[in-house]
Amino acid sequence: MKKLTVFSLLFSLLVAWNSSAQTKIELTHQENAPIISKHIYGHFAEHLGKCIYEGFYVGENSTIPNSAGVRKDIIEALKELQIPNLRWPGGCFADTYHWMDGIGDLDKRPTIVNTWWGGTTEDNSFGTHNFLNLCKELGAEPYLSGNVGSGGVQELADWVQYTNFKGKSPMSDLRRENGKEKPWGVKYWGIGNEAWGCGGNMRAEYYVDIYRKYATFMSNADVDGGLYKIASGANDDDYNWTEVLMKNIPKSMLQGVALHHYTVIDWADKGPDIDFDEETYFKSMKQSWLMEELITKHTAIMDKYDAEKEVDLIVDEWGGWYDVDKEKSRGVLYQQNTMRDAMIAGMNLNIFNNHADRVKMANLAQTVNVLQAVILTDDEKMILTPTYHVMNMYKVHHDATLLPLTFNSPKYSYGEESLPALTVSASQNSENLTHISFTNIDAKSNHEITIDLNELDIKTISGSILTSTSLQEYNSFNNPSKITPKNFKDYTLKRGILTVSLPPFSVVVLKALQD
Repeated sequence: MKKLTVFSLLFSLLVAWNSSAQTKIELTHQENAPIISKHIYGHFAEHLGKCIYEGFYVGENSTIPNSAGVRKDIIEALKELQIPNLRWPGGCFADTYHWMDGIGDLDKRPTIVNTWWGGTTEDNSFGTHNFLNLCKELGAEPYLSGNVGSGGVQELADWVQYTNFKGKSPMSDLRRENGKEKPWGVKYWGIGNEAWGCGGNMRAEYYVDIYRKYATFMSNADVDGGLYKIASGANDDDYNWTEVLMKNIPKSMLQGVALHHYTVIDWADKGPDIDFDEETYFKSMKQSWLMEELITKHTAIMDKYDAEKEVDLIVDEWGGWYDVDKEKSRGVLYQQNTMRDAMIAGMNLNIFNNHADRVKMANLAQTVNVLQAVILTDDEKMILTPTYHVMNMYKVHHDATLLPLTFNSPKYSYGEESLPALTVSASQNSENLTHISFTNIDAKSNHEITIDLNELDIKTISGSILTSTSLQEYNSFNNPSKITPKNFKDYTLKRGILTVSLPPFSVVVLKALQD
């Protein structure tokens, strides 16, 4: 027993020393460093569960304050986030959606059965005008997913003309009849969604020909710089899909290639949204960290065919996905949003930032009441999730110049496995403000970091932190402000050396001023 006690003491001291050991980050101001596109901070709204109906859209006759049927509290919350783009109407739903069913007189619109998500009947009261007018009110670029799976080439070509053409044509005349004189000028278009799965179960070689055909008939007229066409890209590590697309689609026809990766432990057993243990949490972090490998490997394939980086990587579906608790469910794929989701958000946004040379857009799934939502609603109530607060903290990186950094992260270990405990990204904006974002996923240990800021001539630091007393905590309708950002002061700046202490499962963003 005595030997075991001594061993345990030594082990505890070793763990304590490792947890307090400093990690040194090298940060530099590099010429020709990429801009972190604000579109990395995009969102996704699908006709799924209560994302659109009873989420965004409550109708103009609702007692809930609304603007043309869209909740005003959601509009204001998304304005605060400064969301740069919003993807709609899907997702799998996009390849069953026929846009002309959602325009014109409400009482003449046909219903649609949402065969992908719950088999519910929708009345098409939320359509093209609602969505594009919402984007205009938000100051966000619309990103429309075109129906390639069950729709035709002419249908998509007509949608482009309806939304964009200024002159006289059948579709622009129809738009005017429906009350919109000037076009919206929709630049971003997805040509199908998940063509390898719910979008048609296509082979990559077949989809390439389909893509080329649809892209050919989509007019660039009246859109500055032409349309930005995004191909339905790979699922996770399907590197052959990316290879086939990059090899066989001319770059003149292709502006972006999508990638989908969800933080899912096991599609047959995704685990609970709240009542998870540390083992489940660690598995979630492992799947989230896989994003780094996926982007690196898909980018390497793209570099082989596009060394000039003219084609962008678009991660237009990402986020945490858990099993739905049917007793607590408020709609299909509704899940609560805990500190685990904040870790997923912080980690992935740091990864996207650091790959800003190729990743130019990403879309968190999804905006309201579905998967890793930033907003949850319950009748007239609305709450902002931990993920919302991470996105709000990180918005300082929008269109700022990446400051490349290098470091060896300490490890977060569970059992015999380990992961990098820290992800970090940094940028400098047009006003010469430097921002550094940290995410510490370690469930038990704080980690100390030092950064030499002398090259940037930093004089003062301020910061904010998002954390809580347990990983399972969340904002509820009874306690909507349980997890919110707080001032962060656990740092020192001496002679240009910044030392930061990051608590377990925390997100920290620092602002550094030159004077």
